[in-house]
Amino acid sequence: MSIRNERLVIPALAPLYRSTHDLAETLLRVVAGGFLVIHGAGKIVDPFGAVQMVEGLGFYPGVFWSPLLAATEFFGGLLLAIGLLTRPAAFAATIVLLVTVYFHWIQMGQGFSGAEKSLLWAAMVFYFVIRGGNAQSVDARLPKTV
Repeated sequence: MSIRNERLVIPALAPLYRSTHDLAETLLRVVAGGFLVIHGAGKIVDPFGAVQMVEGLGFYPGVFWSPLLAATEFFGGLLLAIGLLTRPAAFAATIVLLVTVYFHWIQMGQGFSGAEKSLLWAAMVFYFVIRGGNAQSVDARLPKTV
């Protein structure tokens, strides 16, 4: 995406925007992935700790879904942060986050105010489903196959 001076409120800042575009996108990916790692760290230590919670959401058997949730948050967050398999990791995280939207909005009856953070996170990681990793990702350094 090019930054055209005529579309900017302060055209003199165009060089700044051009030079920091990839950096800002990389920062968003690293922060989103890092926060998922932090959020999943407790679950990865006790991968069966969420069995009752996932079964309460209707995901049976919980002994399957609980470790999958832990792995998706922890390892998916790690992959997202470094930009390796960015799209699949972001897709898996998006699904997990949409389930948390359902949990807070419907199951807990908290509506938008309860699901707001999950909606924001889902939108953030979904961006990387569409965009993938950028030039500052491991994906960008992998050999391309035809």
